[in-house]
Amino acid sequence: MRRSTYAKKRLWRWRNNPLRRHDDIVEAWIVLVMWTVVAVGGTVAGLVTAHSASDVFAQQRAERRSVRAVLLNDVPLGATAVGGTTDRRTASVRWTTPDGSTRTGRTLVETGREAGSQVTVWQDGQGRLTPAPTGSTEASIESGFLGTGAAAALAGLVIGVAAIARWRLDQRRIDGWNREWDVVGPLWSHKTG
Repeated sequence: MRRSTYAKKRLWRWRNNPLRRHDDIVEAWIVLVMWTVVAVGGTVAGLVTAHSASDVFAQQRAERRSVRAVLLNDVPLGATAVGGTTDRRTASVRWTTPDGSTRTGRTLVETGREAGSQVTVWQDGQGRLTPAPTGSTEASIESGFLGTGAAAALAGLVIGVAAIARWRLDQRRIDGWNREWDVVGPLWSHKTG
């Protein structure tokens, strides 16, 4: 019995009731649509984003390849780090592209290396230096985070729009009550005199 009372309280906007206003029905539909879009749309947005990110990471792994490069200058242990305390520093390197031409560029290498030592760098299909591709485990985790972020962003947007719509309905109800009070209020006032 207790469960049915709870359900009746929660679903009062859907029941036929002489006190139910049109705005109550509109608000019930807003809440229903909001939760449906959050549940279904959030799931779809999250899955699509995670799948797309996973495809991008897989494409990066497929098109990037590691090559051996020669370090052109020393990278001492005490060199200043770019953006923090890492054991990698920016240095100039020379490598050979897939078409056989030799190029030079700057990339991150481990500290403590001397000029002329061999380092591994990553290049894209055109022979340009790129960061190492994301590993499959990291890609899965990052894709999951991106999918969760997309679902949360959609949910936040939908809940925000629904809150604004419900606020507007509340303003409309308050304006209606004020108009009705302007009509009824003078009938209830007692003037002594």
